Amino acid sequence: MNPPDAAPGALYDRVARDSASRVIAGYSTSFGWASRLLDEPVRTDVRSIYALVRLADEIVDDPDPRLRPKDRSRLLAELEQQTGAALAGERSTNLVVHAFALAAREHGIDAALVDPFFRSMRADLTVTAHDAASLDTYIHGSAEVVGLMCLRVFVDGDESSYTRLRDPAVHLAAAFQKVNFLRDLSEDHSHLGRTYGPELDLDVFDDARRDAVLDQVDADLRSAAQGIPQLPQSSRRAVAAAHGLYRELALRLRRTPSAQIRVRRVRVPGPVKARVLAAALLDGGR
Repeated sequence: MNPPDAAPGALYDRVARDSASRVIAGYSTSFGWASRLLDEPVRTDVRSIYALVRLADEIVDDPDPRLRPKDRSRLLAELEQQTGAALAGERSTNLVVHAFALAAREHGIDAALVDPFFRSMRADLTVTAHDAASLDTYIHGSAEVVGLMCLRVFVDGDESSYTRLRDPAVHLAAAFQKVNFLRDLSEDHSHLGRTYGPELDLDVFDDARRDAVLDQVDADLRSAAQGIPQLPQSSRRAVAAAHGLYRELALRLRRTPSAQIRVRRVRVPGPVKARVLAAALLDGGR
């Protein structure tokens, strides 16, 4: 039984948030590493956002052959319906959805950000090759709106800060997604049957196309860097660390021949991650 002075639902809310943190710990190494630099309660709310993202990603990306396309579509539709109901104030029996809704309702994350995310997840179930226009729409829903959800948490209701930092947040999220397209090139093609844009068509992918994508990444990272010093102290170091990690990944991808990117995932070694972390603690804390 809850203590008599406990707020109604407090135990359920805490268990839901704890469950979201376990999802992040189990699935997301790079994000989990950077998120530890967030101050509380920002860390918990951002992890609650990413746990829902991770759950949807698993529905559309898990290579388990027992999950047929119609099963994935049904599961994703159920998750979207549960999320919408929880955003409207209903208690969800899905603890990850419940944790997400707690953060979303507190920080003004609404359908304008949530709906494009689920549209991009549905696209992963039906679209096997993107052109430039459809890729922009996909990146907006799969990455940019997630960055904006996090920004909502970072600024904690400060609308002027949200407006000012919106563009850097979008660029940072887009850079993350494009780097991940390159890192996951082999798996996206061989296991999932997807091509994320003309430059990433495995039949023609070469060093020049690698560099074309990385030129976009570099431009996005430069734009994103302008916003980091303007972030609140509670999130600045974590965002600086994530920015530094993906900048290092971009450098390593540019040094990696396209033939190798086709067959292996480029990673940042532990000691280099530690160096990036130290730089974020030093510079991002200012």
